[in-house]
Amino acid sequence: MLILEIIILLGAIFIGVKLGGIGIGYAGGIGVVILTLGLGLTPGSIPTDVILIIASVISAISAMQVAGGMEYLVDIAEKILRKNPKYINYLAPLITYTLTLFAGTGHTAFSMIPVTIDVAKSANIKPSVPLSIAVVASQIAITASPISAAVIYMTGVLEPLGMSYLSLLGIWIATTFAGCMLTAFIISTFSNTKLSDSQIFQERLAQHLVEEPQGHTQRIITPQAKLSVLFFALGVLAVVLYACAISKNIALIDPVILPRDGAIISFMLVVASLITIFCKINPSKIPDSSVFKSGMVACICVLGVAWLGDTFVKAHIDEIKTYASDIVSAYPYLLAVGLAFGSMLLYSQASTAKALMPAVIVALGISAEHAEHAYILVASFSAVSALFVLPTYPTLLGAVQMDDTGTTRIGKYIFNHSFIIPGVLAIALSVSLGFILAPLMI
Repeated sequence: MLILEIIILLGAIFIGVKLGGIGIGYAGGIGVVILTLGLGLTPGSIPTDVILIIASVISAISAMQVAGGMEYLVDIAEKILRKNPKYINYLAPLITYTLTLFAGTGHTAFSMIPVTIDVAKSANIKPSVPLSIAVVASQIAITASPISAAVIYMTGVLEPLGMSYLSLLGIWIATTFAGCMLTAFIISTFSNTKLSDSQIFQERLAQHLVEEPQGHTQRIITPQAKLSVLFFALGVLAVVLYACAISKNIALIDPVILPRDGAIISFMLVVASLITIFCKINPSKIPDSSVFKSGMVACICVLGVAWLGDTFVKAHIDEIKTYASDIVSAYPYLLAVGLAFGSMLLYSQASTAKALMPAVIVALGISAEHAEHAYILVASFSAVSALFVLPTYPTLLGAVQMDDTGTTRIGKYIFNHSFIIPGVLAIALSVSLGFILAPLMI
């Protein structure tokens, strides 16, 4: 039966990968139906809180996009890139990391892909180099963003074990940022980044399939655009301050009436309301924005795949606890490997953490009184960002489709794509740094 269940689990995911996009979520539903009605498994938990956090944050970002705020941020980023084109391998991931840290979603990287390609071509740098690192950085930054569903969940799990909200944020920001920048250094130093040396580029150039660099895009930035960014920034700051105020280490607000996940949902809805009212945007345009559409696709993907994964995990929780306790206690770094593999299947950082972390906590016997192994959870957290392994994530596919030089590509064997080496490097470095820093700070 276990083998059959695994076949159904992987089969549903395979169908989803073939369908692509929102089809991944649809296929998750197929798997749930077969596992429950067909094989009698108890349905897992629907990640409602994760979906609602994603939906509320996306709604606020979409309002900001309609008001012109995203154009304003992209304009600033483009000026930085074009002023320093030879440093694009570092600046592109720096910008996408910062945007994700600020917005709580990696979909903001979409807006930087065409700019990155254009600047790279003008500097005779393979677009695949900055694009691959930038896309990976936008995914890993989810595990450091104070308004991402993954961080909100993990801080809620770890704070009762005696850890500080600000300390956790500090560890994750420092380790993931350093991991991404070290990856940029390694890739830039030890690989041939010259675009003119690329055979596929020369072939496409001869076929007139490569556009000339376009130069800086002239944008009209309105006062409303800047105001929308200000409202969103204040919303993010409010989330951080409130999360600190209700943390047990500070406890400025006690008793806690509005929990952290409820706070981020309500605060983001308030931000969206303020942008709609004071920036005078038409609310009917918000659902048509690209950020809103990609965000809702993400919600359905999380719903289907995370529900499927949780159904399987809960059916075998006792076996998982037994093996995890022995293996992770002896080899702590293997938790990161397990989380990376889980994120490949569950397609979401938050859903992966929610599906696997409770089992690991029980398996290791971690509690407020026995929290000596808790650093393993903190150090390994960034591994839930291995969404790049299967080349199906929207920003990854977008980078491949938009790079007309042909250097950013998916290989014949699926896994040998442009993002696999930078992604594995960035996660390995982030986790390694976590194992150094976490025991010192918690």
